[in-house]
Amino acid sequence: MIKEEKEASLSGVGRLYLCATPIGNLEDITLRVIRTLKEVDLIAAEDTRGSIKLLNHFDIHTPMTSYHEYNRIEKAHTLIAKMLAGSNVALITDAGTPGISDPGEDLVRLSMEAGIEVTSLPGACACVTALTLSGLPTRRFCFEAFLPADKKERRQILEELKNETRTIILYEAPHRLVRTLTELYETLGDRRATVCRELTKKHETIFATTLEKALAWYQENEPRGECVIVMEGRSRAEMKREEQQQWETLTIPEHVALYEAQGMERKEAMKAAAKDRGISKREVYAALV
Repeated sequence: MIKEEKEASLSGVGRLYLCATPIGNLEDITLRVIRTLKEVDLIAAEDTRGSIKLLNHFDIHTPMTSYHEYNRIEKAHTLIAKMLAGSNVALITDAGTPGISDPGEDLVRLSMEAGIEVTSLPGACACVTALTLSGLPTRRFCFEAFLPADKKERRQILEELKNETRTIILYEAPHRLVRTLTELYETLGDRRATVCRELTKKHETIFATTLEKALAWYQENEPRGECVIVMEGRSRAEMKREEQQQWETLTIPEHVALYEAQGMERKEAMKAAAKDRGISKREVYAALV
């Protein structure tokens, strides 16, 4: 199939194939991915030592090269040169879909900028798998991957998540799980959460609970295996109640001034204050004069 695509290409430029690989269970790979990995000229792998086990399992003998966080830009240019010369390259990550919380996004961007066609072969993805198992709302969600290691940046992200109304998905390593649950509980307060561990593997566990209870459990029971934390977003009704409590401590002129400080014109500010307080604009005007 790849050979036919190559012959049909007038430019003679190769393609980049983003190939999703299993996140645990080796049966979670598509026939299309297996065929593509056999047919491309080169496989770029985040972890060649781990990926060789996958390739051996499916009797794939395509040459492999490393592409990871520490060579992602330099190696990307090398791979792009090969594709411009006509080679087809498949990108695989440690586990799951390339480009999701890994350096693959840089290769995709640079390849597109070079005029190389990129196609994605869908398959396993830990964040989506965990979301569907969480029992929490799935219509709207945000994915934060691993929280930053830098303390200041980490604190900023946690503060942003405090008022996030969508379901939140995080990745975490077992040795950092307690620390992260502690920070989430202290910053976001207690809320429903599901901790998914060892997804698709023999010892997969889905712990539907709350942040407080999850923290207490893992303080007593050592976490093992890669984890995905799925948390409910903040309730809009709760946010509205808090805003209302804030308004109740303000006089009407202070309430209007608050909106004006945010850049609103006087009439807009009066209208917004009236809506907040459930009164007419005339009453707001009377309080101002």
